[in-house]
Amino acid sequence: MKTINDINIMLNNKKENEELLLKEFNECKKDEEFKKMVESFDLDDKVLMKYTSNFKRAVKELKNYKEDNRCLLNEIPGFIYTPYLIDGVINFKFKACKEKEKELKEIEYVKNGYRFEVSKDIRNAKMSEIYTNDKNRIELIKWITRFIKEYKSGNTFKGLYLSGNFGSGKSYIISAMINELVKDGYKAAMIYYPKFLNILKSSFKTDFDEQLNYAMNVDILLLDDIGAENITSWSRDDILGTILQHRMDNRLATFFTSNLNKEELEIHLSSTKDGIDKLKARRIMERINYLTDELQLISKNHRN
Repeated sequence: MKTINDINIMLNNKKENEELLLKEFNECKKDEEFKKMVESFDLDDKVLMKYTSNFKRAVKELKNYKEDNRCLLNEIPGFIYTPYLIDGVINFKFKACKEKEKELKEIEYVKNGYRFEVSKDIRNAKMSEIYTNDKNRIELIKWITRFIKEYKSGNTFKGLYLSGNFGSGKSYIISAMINELVKDGYKAAMIYYPKFLNILKSSFKTDFDEQLNYAMNVDILLLDDIGAENITSWSRDDILGTILQHRMDNRLATFFTSNLNKEELEIHLSSTKDGIDKLKARRIMERINYLTDELQLISKNHRN
């Protein structure tokens, strides 16, 4: 059992410790960064002083950030030990600095966007860099601007079948729109369709199901340059038909670019080495029609 004397000793020790802590806290407040940080919390000094060592650590890491905005000198490179208040209690967490946050967003952006065999320009397409002085693009730009707004609001799933001449910028413009949505966390796939079919043929024993399922289920899909592939019953019925049926059933946004208009694509899809099958081609086109609006972009060749 503790005696009165023991209790008095404990109280005196506690008082001495508090005095020492307050002294250290006041000494630290001579540093402008420390003072600014602690005074950002509307709490009494007797509360704030309990976090003196944590505040000192946070101030040190903040100063490191001001010297090197990549925060490489901090305990966890790229992060800043940062105080925040929840229900009157001060907590500390590691918060990514601006450079690290940008890096993490880029990682998430890459993860959300599956870009299969498309060119570097297409992978990095940006809405801000779309050439807008071409009057032939006005209707298309209005369409994609409206689509972004409506898609984010959950008011549409219907994509676009965009045909036009070689080099008119079809793939770039659609990809720029998709990249804009990927930034908001939507998962997308931009697939150069002829190459995709070739890869699927050679991947039956490896990741065939994984690649096909991704194309079937991703939020937003672009099949780029459809109509440039060699048609077989397998590619038309088992691959394209399967992808489109699933996306139609689940109302998933689907886009196509092609040098062929829809009538020309139907003719292309009807002909295989086994003969002409207009009915199966028409069934594919019915799915495409359900999934998309149609626009045409006839413009000068921007690749020259």
